[in-house]
Amino acid sequence: MKFGFIAKHRGIWPVSWLCEALGVSRSGFHGWLVRPPSQRSISDEAVGAKVRASFLTSFRTYGSRRV
Repeated sequence: MKFGFIAKHRGIWPVSWLCEALGVSRSGFHGWLVRPPSQRSISDEAVGAKVRASFLTSFRTYGSRRV
């Protein structure tokens, strides 16, 4: 979350300021930029897409238990 915020706002404020304010290292942020997504995040995104599709297929009537 923090790195995503920094990536979104780095055109407005310097990265060093944002990293210091959020308590993260600049090297960690730059490593995050070039690192490929993990297998877990890819899997989570695939499951999330299936849940969204199921929810929309039910015309947004099914809750968490049915989805």
